[in-house]
This record gives sequence, structure tokens and C-alpha cells, in this order.
Amino acid sequence: MHNTTPDGPVIPGWRLIVSDTGRYWAIRNRAFPRVALRAGAEPAVDADTFEEVQVAVAAQEDKARTAVAAAEKAAVANAEKAAVAASETTGPVS
Repeated sequence: MHNTTPDGPVIPGWRLIVSDTGRYWAIRNRAFPRVALRAGAEPAVDADTFEEVQVAVAAQEDKARTAVAAAEKAAVANAEKAAVAASETTGPVS
């Protein structure tokens, strides 16, 4: 196996390796957030061609973005619920 050369194919944010048999492997440079990993995002993918590994990387990045967005939306909704609940439990001061 060997890393691709600087003038070879590149996937930003991912380390690209080509095996001795010509199979492509891509490993993410930075870890995905935990919520993305729990949603099934894979930090390493492999494929027969560079184009296929690009598609696999895009699918993992999309899965991660979707998971993070859903978690952020849930966090905002929970914060709003907590704020409403807090305002309902505190009455006017006499």
C-alpha cells in the first residue's frame, strides 16, 4: 500500500491510499463527531476505483452532516422546551 502522491488524486479531509492491487482506501483525517459515528458514519471506506471511493466518502460525509444537523435540531428543541417549562414554574414575584 502507498499514499497517493501530491500530484495524484485527492479527497480533501481524507487520506487516500492505494493498495498494491490497485484498490482505493480513504481514511478521514479528523474523527467524525460521536453522534455521526452512532448514526453509522464510517471514517474509513474502500472501493475498486477512485470514482467509487469518492462516492463512498461523499455518502459518509452526508450521513455525518445529517446526524449532526438532527442532533443540533433536537438540542435546540430541548432547550426551548426547558425554557418554556422554567417560565411556567416561576410565577410572578409578590
